[in-house]
Formats: sequence, structure tokens, C-alpha cells
Amino acid sequence: MKISCIGSGNMGIALMKGAASKVLPKNFGFADADPEKAKGAAASMGGEVYASNTEAVRNGNYVFLAVKPQILKKVLEEISVAVKERLSASSNDSDGLILVSMAPGWSIEKIQAVLEVKAPVVRIMPNTPALISRGVIVISPSVEVPPEKTAELEGILSGAGIVDRLEEKYLDAVTGLSGSGPAFVYLFIEALADGGVRAGLPRDKALRYAAQTVLGSAEMLLETGKHPGELKDMVTSPGGTTIAGISALENGGLRAAVINAVEAAWRRSLELG
Repeated sequence: MKISCIGSGNMGIALMKGAASKVLPKNFGFADADPEKAKGAAASMGGEVYASNTEAVRNGNYVFLAVKPQILKKVLEEISVAVKERLSASSNDSDGLILVSMAPGWSIEKIQAVLEVKAPVVRIMPNTPALISRGVIVISPSVEVPPEKTAELEGILSGAGIVDRLEEKYLDAVTGLSGSGPAFVYLFIEALADGGVRAGLPRDKALRYAAQTVLGSAEMLLETGKHPGELKDMVTSPGGTTIAGISALENGGLRAAVINAVEAAWRRSLELG
């Protein structure tokens, strides 16, 4: 099995490094409009460098399209002929070709339309914690992808975090929540730490405590299976410090602001398509 990655940005590299626990480094290859970036990505993993996107398609069984949605059309047009050649030779190509797109807003139907062929396509929406193998990767395969290939891809991606399969119609909502969500969480952690600094804590201590508080709270939610409201109530004593803080958050519109942030990211994902 060989994996090609077109694009060598943070997310592409994160997924490739996660996949490296399942695939030999020599079986990875990178192509990028900036050859130096491709060389750097390949060197970090011991993989190959491809001179063009077309070469990446001709050499990969799973070809990751790790490019921004604004340039995906250009890339698809460039690789269209190579994709058609691979598919037409599929009877003699035991490992086949699967395209894996992580571009927000770009539907499978639209990708196939630009390629001018019903290619096997898997849309995925990962997030940046995949860089430390703690990501959320949601996948949606087209009908042309054999079930065993979907299962194989899930195994490959599992090195970067949890993998969940979902109908394609939900992927823009996933983009707004888990795709963009880490930035929202970092903003909250920064604000939580700022509150600690305002109350007199040293900056380094406040940031460490804030980050660990968010991490521990998230793990407690997942491990107990309890509703977040129930866990909140476990901390909230009548007339105590926590209810005073919650009241301040409610007065500041925290819930509405977070909901609106996810909705705004979801709508932007739709626009990018």
C-alpha cells in the first residue's frame, strides 16, 4: 500500500504522521506547489518527493488531497487525466485508487464532476489535535469505495485519533464543530488563564492550570458518559463560588456566543463549497 499526499500543510502532515504507525515510511510520498515544503515533509517521515500532483496520483493507492478548498478545483483539473488512467487500468491494479479529500464544503458529487469521472472518493474532516494523535477524524465514502477499502482507511487514520463514519450531509456541521472547534477551545483556555492572572496567579501557572482543567473535564465527560449539565451540577454548590462564576458567564452570553461560532463556521463551510 502506498499513500500520496498532495499538499504538505499542518493537517496533511498530521494525518500522514498518524498513518505512519500503520504504513511503512518508505510508502509515503508528498507533492506540493512549493517543492521545498514537500521535501521537508518527506524528510520528516523518510518518504518520497513527487515532482507533480500527477506523479502523486500515479504512485498512490490512497491519494490525500490536503489542499485548501479555494485551490482544490485547480488540483482536480490537473490530476483528472491521471485519475482516469488509473481507474481504466483498475482490472490490473489490485490496490486501486482512492481519493481522500479534506476540503471543507466540497461535496463528493462536485469533486467527481470536476474530475469528469465517478472516482472513488472519501471525504474526511479532521482537526489539528491529529498532530498529537488526539484528533477527531470524521469520514464519508462515496458509493464507489469498496467497504473493505473504507475499513482499511479507518485503520490507517486511527493512528491520528478517533475515526467515525458519518453521512456526507453532516460534514459541514462537523467542520463547524470539531474542525474549527479547537480554535474556540484555545480561546476559552486563554481567557480562563487570563482570569487566573487577573486574580493574581503567575501567567505560566494560570495557563497550565487552565489547560489541565479543560483536559481533565473533557476526559471525565467521555469516561463517565454523564451529561455535561450533570457534571456541572456536581461542582456547583448553593451560594458558592462556582454558581457565581456561572452566573457571570450566562450574563456574558457564553452559550449563545459558542453556538453562534459553530453556526458561523458551518455556514462558511457551505460557502466554500
